[in-house]
Amino acid sequence: MRYGIYYTPPQESALSHHVAQWLGRNAFTGETIETTHGLDALLASPRKYGFHGTLKAPFHLAKGVREDELLELFETFAAGSEAFTVPQIQLSKLGPFFALTPSEPDVQLEALGSAAVRTFEPMRAPLSQADIERRNPAKLSEQQRIYLERWGYPYVMDEFRFHLTLTGPVDEADSERVEEALRKHFSMFLDKPLPIETLGLFVEPERGAPFSVLRVASLL
Repeated sequence: MRYGIYYTPPQESALSHHVAQWLGRNAFTGETIETTHGLDALLASPRKYGFHGTLKAPFHLAKGVREDELLELFETFAAGSEAFTVPQIQLSKLGPFFALTPSEPDVQLEALGSAAVRTFEPMRAPLSQADIERRNPAKLSEQQRIYLERWGYPYVMDEFRFHLTLTGPVDEADSERVEEALRKHFSMFLDKPLPIETLGLFVEPERGAPFSVLRVASLL
């Protein structure tokens, strides 16, 4: 069982509804939803992980740590963090996949991400060698390898790049078609503010199973 600390919009929000319609799955309820865009083959990874912005990447609980202790810390962390708004989000292609990202770097997001990494670190079991190899450390920068070893994830602190993944890898030949479909589906959210008001504690019951929302907590 693994847990992740994520940004997620509220279940009843318009963004959550549109994402569920796009991905074909609701991470809050586990409901499967029939899609109409014909791009399901490109959505396996974001469908499995659920719509989220990573703050503390998925981890196993450290020896002796119980789920109820993690839940208590999660609630405490959310209650002690201030809500804020990202001024504008955009559709971006990050390497081979599409995501929603802030139009400009956001200091409050970066601070929230760093705080989550540090706060939940005592809850995290060390990575196995297999977990480390899955990250392909030979392709990481020296700093990213240091972060992987220290924090269990290479893209933290100054390497943190907040994003809300919408597709898996997309070939260049399909890129324009997929981008057009995304812009149409998410038009009401692009170039608009994104409130950061709720955090989600997601859980993966067993390796390879879909992640689902275990708890949502509001920021102060």
